[in-house]
Amino acid sequence: MTAQQKELCERFGSRYVPPSPGSIVGISMNVRSGLLPLNGLRHPENGETSGWYIWAGEQLSNEPDFFKPLHTLHLTEWCPGVEKFLGLAPGWRFLKAGDYEDVWFDPALLDV
Repeated sequence: MTAQQKELCERFGSRYVPPSPGSIVGISMNVRSGLLPLNGLRHPENGETSGWYIWAGEQLSNEPDFFKPLHTLHLTEWCPGVEKFLGLAPGWRFLKAGDYEDVWFDPALLDV
């Protein structure tokens, strides 16, 4: 997976910053439903948290329990295909819907 992550970072101009081994992502329960698109954004790492938040659908909820903690090791089981985005540095976002993928930098994500 590392080679694929590095290639994606190079293609979009991001530094390669993989999450620390065993770190946590915030994930919404709806990613297992098959709802598209899959969305991800990365804030700076904080302790055991990788900075990644991943959800499905058009709307990002403001509910305090929308995201649940999940070790990055289990991400493949929850939403296969997003692992290749995990090397993107903090400040980056992705959207994936079938074969369509979009990746972009959002400097607002660095303002914690």
